[in-house]
Amino acid sequence: RQFINDANVIGIEDLKLDVEQGKPELPIIIDRQKARRLNISTGQVGDVLRTSLFGKEVSTFKDGEDDYPINIRLMDKYRYNKDALMNQKITFKDHIGNIIQIPISAIAHAETSSTFSAVKRKDLDRVISISSNVLENYNPTEINDQIKTVLESYTLPKGISFSFTGEQEKQAKEMAFLSKALLIALFLIFLILVGQFNSTSTPVIISIAVLLSLIGVLLGLIIFRMEFVIMMTMIGIISLAGIVVNNAIVLIDYTLLIMKRNRLEKGFSENAYTKELIYESIVEGGKTRLRPVLLTAITTILGLLPLAIGINVNFMTLFTEFDPQFYIGGENVAFWGPMSWTVIFGLTFATFLTLIIVPVLLSLLTNFKAKVFKRFVVEE
Repeated sequence: RQFINDANVIGIEDLKLDVEQGKPELPIIIDRQKARRLNISTGQVGDVLRTSLFGKEVSTFKDGEDDYPINIRLMDKYRYNKDALMNQKITFKDHIGNIIQIPISAIAHAETSSTFSAVKRKDLDRVISISSNVLENYNPTEINDQIKTVLESYTLPKGISFSFTGEQEKQAKEMAFLSKALLIALFLIFLILVGQFNSTSTPVIISIAVLLSLIGVLLGLIIFRMEFVIMMTMIGIISLAGIVVNNAIVLIDYTLLIMKRNRLEKGFSENAYTKELIYESIVEGGKTRLRPVLLTAITTILGLLPLAIGINVNFMTLFTEFDPQFYIGGENVAFWGPMSWTVIFGLTFATFLTLIIVPVLLSLLTNFKAKVFKRFVVEE
């Protein structure tokens, strides 16, 4: 804690330990050789001291149908007296049956020291937590990054390690879970597209469009200086993938349909192409599907704007008192805003990808396959 305080990391309010330092303790040091010679175990010493301090149930008192335990322990004036504790006698029988009494002070001595107020464990390892609030207008993630940089120059004793927990650990787990969910979603989408198009190359184009749409999300967050909220931003990215895939499927499927129709009109065999046929089919497909793609994007963006900016209307008072209680903002913006802006930024960028990049990639792929597999024909 002192090392981080000396580093003067700006944004930290006050570092606190979850245990108190300097709490006095009285460790009992047992001379094991003496104890062994007298046939006394450390468990016997501990049992006597535990009974003296915390008591031990020796019987029960019955009052009607109620039973009350009877505990025995030292009186207060002896319980907090070190000499009285150490002069207690350990009573036991030797190997021939004689009763022996030996004071604890004969085989042990007490030392005065200080320690922590508690010993906390996690997965059987001893743990001390250092926590702090972050001052207003400071980003917790940036503060954690600064602390990580500071601790890189700190030499830890052997057997000691540190890790970041709390909100940082929670965000890391959420990020790992949602990243895994995104990859699984993309993989399932890819499998469905392979089955639909009976091809692996066409789904690759759609997958590239989905990945490139993430650029729009990051650009939007950077330009408007919005935070990357792990949970809702990642949910927005997963939702965005489905919308982008839908637009790309509509465009590519219709373009391939036009290519097939043009081949039949010109009497070409299956999978036979000319450069003019490919170009005309892609241009016609783009023109025809321009309106549906734009309408899908515009309606989705406009539908998400109320969530993004937090438009609130009380319909109950609107119909009963003709007072809509309209206002913008509120607590729901902090929850739904990041997801909505993620879809808006990504979809805006992905719309241009769908109308420009996807046709270009489809043209390059079709020309490449026709050239490699010698599917080009010469019109007479």
